[in-house]
Amino acid sequence: MDTKYIIGAVIAIILVLIGGALLMGGGSHERGPGEIVVAAYSHGGEPEAGFDPIAGWNYYSEPLIQSTLLKMNTNGTYSNDLATDYDISSDYKKYTVNLRDDVKFTDGTPLTAEDVAFTFNAAKESGASLDLTALNEAKAIDDYTVEFDLNKSDSTFLDKLAYIGIVPSDSYNNETYGENPIGSGPYKFVQWDKGQQVILEKNPDYYGKMPQIEKITILFAQNEAAFNLAKNGEADIVAVPLEYGKEKVDGYTMYLMDTIDVRGISLPSVPDTGEVSPEDNYTIGNNVTADIAIRKALNYGINRTALADGALNGLGVPSYDGIAHQLPWANPEAAIEDGDVAFANKTLEEAGWVDSDGDGIREKDGTKASFKVYYSANAPERQALALGLSEQAKEFGIEVEPVGAEWDEIYPNQYSQGVLWGYGSTDPSDMYGEYYSSSDFNPARVNNSAVDAHMDAAFAESCEASYKDWSAVSWDGTTGISPKGDANWLWLGEIKYGYFVNDRVDISNDTALLQPHGGDLFSNIYDWTMTNSTA
Repeated sequence: MDTKYIIGAVIAIILVLIGGALLMGGGSHERGPGEIVVAAYSHGGEPEAGFDPIAGWNYYSEPLIQSTLLKMNTNGTYSNDLATDYDISSDYKKYTVNLRDDVKFTDGTPLTAEDVAFTFNAAKESGASLDLTALNEAKAIDDYTVEFDLNKSDSTFLDKLAYIGIVPSDSYNNETYGENPIGSGPYKFVQWDKGQQVILEKNPDYYGKMPQIEKITILFAQNEAAFNLAKNGEADIVAVPLEYGKEKVDGYTMYLMDTIDVRGISLPSVPDTGEVSPEDNYTIGNNVTADIAIRKALNYGINRTALADGALNGLGVPSYDGIAHQLPWANPEAAIEDGDVAFANKTLEEAGWVDSDGDGIREKDGTKASFKVYYSANAPERQALALGLSEQAKEFGIEVEPVGAEWDEIYPNQYSQGVLWGYGSTDPSDMYGEYYSSSDFNPARVNNSAVDAHMDAAFAESCEASYKDWSAVSWDGTTGISPKGDANWLWLGEIKYGYFVNDRVDISNDTALLQPHGGDLFSNIYDWTMTNSTA
């Protein structure tokens, strides 16, 4: 063979080996002194519609690129961001917000009330962001005053002002903005490599407390791929599932962040009569879970502590009503003594559910006590919870079939089978969607007039006064959605979020907010610092 061909072949092999090493993480891990790499899939993941708040980008989280009117504080109160002050009418139907007059978007244009009004009206129209159904219209009264007119009393509307990032009304294009967003937040958009990462750099014209971190590269890796980034030193902060929460990685500290994020299963509380949802044509009802005896047996028979110790790796907290214990409307009266298999068996037998053929599954009137529970196949802790639930339910004769799937398969089954959801919000009005009888969502088909009345009362009260009514949705001493009441859901546990943090970064853990469902790792980005360590 000609020598030049041999040399060429050797060079080609070397190039392939180098490329393979780079793909496997064998490349340089060096990063600039003010630059960090973060794998934080818990912080919203990769948005399909791009980094557009109107299309749902990072609601309930720090949007980084855009600014919000208010910011949530560590104690659950609000402080001003774009707002300088605000006024709320006595009937909670009108919110008037005054704005700073020194804020510019990264394209150099001033941020005014017109931009705020446009953003909220467009977000309401899209329906992809927060629930803004209570909003009639947002109006710019003058350049730096915006008014929000509501169609009903809503004392929770203040929370919406803390989470919708403001976009420029003059240049906004719903088809292109998400891929090249312009905002006024602490960071400006640089580059989005779809399927891989987004790169942000510090906004030099930011009006607020200037963050020290100069550049953030956010990788979209998750689960084992994310864990490997930490093991290989390729990222400074890595979000990992709870199964890795007790692992050790040299040069990293594991932070287990408190959250208000809970996991629970909606149990369709009406029978299958052939009804379908008008908007999606999804089947409504399940002839097994429609029986309150089945729902009660599950809620009392399942051992949540065992699930927290097993499925949640000992890093979870049992939940009975889906309201995290840190929230001011948490209801300790909703708690029960669970893991009571004897009670579950007695309840089922008295309701006519018996195992007449000896296969271990009870039946009633020819119907097996069997149904499916769908969970997101990309969430390891949901899989573990579903499998753990399935094993425990066998003890009292109920067959629960776990089904891991993508959401486009899960949603068509949300009204007819169990679905394992994640939930956790600083806005109690989110409970309206889950439990109000006429809500478009309401996957368990809750229909309880007392529950509706408590929520109606809560909307018309001050936030502090409303907590007693939001709490009563779970249990008011007589009724509610919790195990003591209608047992419409099978709430299982609160989770923590685990982050491996490289020693070169200090994320100021003591100033971090309680993380909602979806995470808010960057809530205190303004306090992060670089240490003297190197990557």
